[in-house]
Amino acid sequence: MSETKTLWQGDYLRIKRRGTWEYVERTTPNGMAVVLLAVTPDDEVLFVEQYRVPIDGRTIELPAGLVGDIHGDESLELAAERELEEETGWRPAHCEVLLVAPSTAGLSSERVAFVRATGLTRIHAGGGDASEDITVHAIPRAEAGAWLASKLAEGYSLDVKVWSGLWLIEHGLGG
Repeated sequence: MSETKTLWQGDYLRIKRRGTWEYVERTTPNGMAVVLLAVTPDDEVLFVEQYRVPIDGRTIELPAGLVGDIHGDESLELAAERELEEETGWRPAHCEVLLVAPSTAGLSSERVAFVRATGLTRIHAGGGDASEDITVHAIPRAEAGAWLASKLAEGYSLDVKVWSGLWLIEHGLGG
């Protein structure tokens, strides 16, 4: 195995090289993110809209966030609860990790945990913390695919995880 060399490090990312392969690594304690699969009591899927600097545009995504960026030792479930409440204003009674997988295996060592959030209670409007400008969308589950297609037609970028998330909401891991 080739030696791994750090080429650059910032607050949240570092760029590394192993052999001829360059890749990105999260600097958070476990290099993980959570992606929330949240359906309201009215059978609406929660999506978030926000501006993303790397693509210089607005995206439609599932609520998500880094694990351990505030509390280094937090569990996936605790990070999921925190992020869902912060971004959407909904508090889950229960969070269950369904799947952990690489986010972009050819670019980053980051892994994402798809987490099902159930027993949701609305506690505030959401919108993220002071550094974020998030718009929350609660879309009827039966209309989610068509709504996402309409957002794509309007010029939004759609995070690819929304499609995986919808599939997991409808089918779970068993298919």
